[in-house]
Amino acid sequence: MKNIFKPGDRKSFSRIVHENDCAIFNGELLHSVCSTFALARDFEWSSRLFFLEMKEEDEEGVGTMLSITHHSPAFVGEEILFTATVERIDKNELICTIEAQVGDRMIATGKTGQKMLKKEKLSKLFRKEY
Repeated sequence: MKNIFKPGDRKSFSRIVHENDCAIFNGELLHSVCSTFALARDFEWSSRLFFLEMKEEDEEGVGTMLSITHHSPAFVGEEILFTATVERIDKNELICTIEAQVGDRMIATGKTGQKMLKKEKLSKLFRKEY
């Protein structure tokens, strides 16, 4: 793992909220706003942007934790800016704080954790043995 980032470093990306980002369970639309599970996907991606530059060819990242606190809804058609900030790097684990905003409005905040492991080790961990 290349240790090229430090606490305070940031990565950002944005995406438009689409209908398939809304909470839909058993075919029923609950709310026409960005769902928690869509935020989770994008929180994870925002912190993974660091790992894309940090990982060696024989390594891959795996999530260790995720927290999300909602502050305001993001409606279909709105653009959310996700910003991941390195909180700390402990050995092979990256901890980031995440902010999601629509304009000046804070949508959600949270934290992600990811560990960098050798692909071979991940393959052994994920092998299905019964």
